[in-house]
Amino acid sequence: VQLQASGGGLVQPGGSLRLSCVASKSTLEHHSIGWFRQAPGKEREGVSCISSRADNEYYANSLKGRFTISRDRAKNTVYLQMNNLKPEDTAVYYCASEAYIESTYCSVDSSVDYDHWGQGTLVTVSS
Repeated sequence: VQLQASGGGLVQPGGSLRLSCVASKSTLEHHSIGWFRQAPGKEREGVSCISSRADNEYYANSLKGRFTISRDRAKNTVYLQMNNLKPEDTAVYYCASEAYIESTYCSVDSSVDYDHWGQGTLVTVSS
């Protein structure tokens, strides 16, 4: 299982970025995909996930309304659209696949159920 995250960069406060997570067709079809982030000096935290079945979405409470997760099965890609970015969103963002298969729901309250990780992409929000 390989996941590759991309799309990070430098953006001004209030700006937008879209992150991409490319994985194999099998991975995206059978496993929920989550996004996590880790800011300098802080613990990793969950951002969002999308379930393998029904594409149910889950967001960390603090990010609801600004971030949107989506899946394009034709492109084997999960996206994280981030709007109205704030300096506190600065972090390395990782995508990961959940160990369970055919899940109808997912969560990123804990990362223990995610067993394969991409390499991370850096998002810097600064003026």
